[in-house]
Amino acid sequence: MRQKLRQKLQYLDYYILIPYLLLSGLGIVMVYSASSDYVIMRNASPVGYLLKQAVFVVLGLFIVTFLYSLKLSVLHSMRKILLAIGLLVAGLLYLAFFGHSINGAAAWINVGFFNIQPVEFAKFILIWYLAYVFSNREQQMAYADLKALGRNLIYPGIIVGGIMLLAMLQPDIGGTAILAGITVVLIFTSGVRVRYGLGFTAIVAVLITVGFAYLEKLPINASSSYQYRRLMAFIHPFALAGTDGKQLVNSYYAINNGGWFGVGLGNSIQKRGYLPEPYTDFIMSITAEELGLVAVIIILALVYFLAARIILVGIRAKNSFNALLCIGIGVMIMVQTSINIGGIIGLLPITGVTFPFVSYGGSSMLVLVISIGVALNVSATEKGAQAKHKQMNKG
Repeated sequence: MRQKLRQKLQYLDYYILIPYLLLSGLGIVMVYSASSDYVIMRNASPVGYLLKQAVFVVLGLFIVTFLYSLKLSVLHSMRKILLAIGLLVAGLLYLAFFGHSINGAAAWINVGFFNIQPVEFAKFILIWYLAYVFSNREQQMAYADLKALGRNLIYPGIIVGGIMLLAMLQPDIGGTAILAGITVVLIFTSGVRVRYGLGFTAIVAVLITVGFAYLEKLPINASSSYQYRRLMAFIHPFALAGTDGKQLVNSYYAINNGGWFGVGLGNSIQKRGYLPEPYTDFIMSITAEELGLVAVIIILALVYFLAARIILVGIRAKNSFNALLCIGIGVMIMVQTSINIGGIIGLLPITGVTFPFVSYGGSSMLVLVISIGVALNVSATEKGAQAKHKQMNKG
């Protein structure tokens, strides 16, 4: 096995590996910077979250190495996929009926030393499942009319729709949006006719436009539900600056304070009690304040480059299962990044979605490193197959 791993290392994709390592290293630094003052004010150790994040990163390196060394045929198994879906649904059902609500959502299962967030794992499991199903139905979907396409999508639609419904019941709007984005893109890239894809996109665009036009007219205090108040904080942040709009307004202050080059690492004001839990979904606000807008642009460029590279590996892949895996992973990273950044700058409602690799979060990090390990494996496997094909042609 070691010999095979050494041979495989010659095909290691550094365009995926290096951005992943840089972002993970940055995450350790920024989690420490964003959390230290916050936890000191609560009489806890300033290095607590630093150590936890470092453990997640180191563990992640072992997971990436393990997944890179596997044969991809291990993933091409409906039995394993159904087992993963079964465990996921069990976790989501547990949360729906027995979950303890934190900040308006019951999204975590406490197992003592670790909090598991099932919706995070749903992202990769959904990609895995749809890649398997669509790659096996590639020909049928490519030439199907609307009726036949509906027949091909009905069972996957029930499974995916059920997972999204359970995510909504927590409720986890951000996680559900990511699942929806992954599903839509994988349907489009599975070979369906362009006109069906464009028609679906147009319907979604119209519904979103009408929805926002309606939301703008809603009164601020029409409902006391947590989700409604978050939505109103997105639409009217300064009118609700003393209550539900506080997060977004303080995110604006942090970004404004930082300017182009920041106030210096560790010198953020907003992390000192103004932004709650600044080391999670608002970590990029603190990064903007301490390191500046230029640094944030570089970080965003690195994340989007990583996502684009993984998608490119998928586009170039000869095996359709491998292709859909990578496209789904790249889209997941891209959509998650966009929702997080959109939330902290007020372009999208705040949904609690973390910034990939940089935010603190065990479940999120585990899913991301699993995804990176699989993407690196696909890249190496495809390169190896191409090299073998060239050798055979020369021979």
